[in-house]
Amino acid sequence: MFDTMTFTKIIGGFCGALLVFLLGGWAAEALYHTGGGHGEDHAAQGYMIEVEEGDGGGEAEVEVAFADVLAAADAGKGEKVFGKCKACHKLEDGANGTGPYLYGVVGRPIGAVDGFGYSGALQAVGDAWTPEHLNTFLENPRGAAPGTTMSFSGLKKVEDRANLIAYLTTVGG
Repeated sequence: MFDTMTFTKIIGGFCGALLVFLLGGWAAEALYHTGGGHGEDHAAQGYMIEVEEGDGGGEAEVEVAFADVLAAADAGKGEKVFGKCKACHKLEDGANGTGPYLYGVVGRPIGAVDGFGYSGALQAVGDAWTPEHLNTFLENPRGAAPGTTMSFSGLKKVEDRANLIAYLTTVGG
């Protein structure tokens, strides 16, 4: 069944397929080459949008106190922001997911959920999940609690954090 001629044909077929593959790659590279290095003109592709340079006369961003933002927070919008948390956290009392349940989290002592294995890094945040501690943690979890196992990068907008905290206040305890 497998004589020398059959074996030679199989090896020849593989070599031919490899040759076609390599030639196809070479041809595609030649047709669709996107590399640079053709001088200054090639590196400057795009549109330049010129803006007037001022002497800093624009309004600086005003720092708003978190308490003021929280007072104006909308729990309905916070429910939508919670969509980012749903993958790891649940709102049902005692139902841990990848992260601890968030039922009654506002005011609860940090690391107090029974049956959840905390990393121990949360002690740097504080004693209880006050709105201020939640704000700090939700802005940058790894910065607020170095070594935390929470992989979420944080909520950058203070309004989103305030709305989420307002929503979590309405859930439980």
